[in-house]
Amino acid sequence: MPSRALIALSLFSCQVNAAMPEATVEIRNHLFAPQEVIIPANKKVRLVFVNYDATPEEIDSFDLNREKVIFGHSKGVIYVGPLPPGTYRFFGEYHPNTAVGTVRVITPEALPDAD
Repeated sequence: MPSRALIALSLFSCQVNAAMPEATVEIRNHLFAPQEVIIPANKKVRLVFVNYDATPEEIDSFDLNREKVIFGHSKGVIYVGPLPPGTYRFFGEYHPNTAVGTVRVITPEALPDAD
């Protein structure tokens, strides 16, 4: 599994090759993977949720002011940002005790070392 630093670096490098950074979150067994997504500050970002479970999950975030149902064996997209640096929580409304995650928004200077 790639480290968070590698995920973050790939997101920032996407800015050069694509119009909008993108991050993918998988839903398996009512859990989000990864549970923390690192995205660049002050950029609009596309979050892709891929639900591998047979049952739907509703992505809810009071911090991001978003909600979206992702049906079983399907995917959905939520656009966020541009956002200032900070941590923004999201959860699965149908499984709020297990399906929890955060979007951590950082500046390029705050990227963890890839060493």
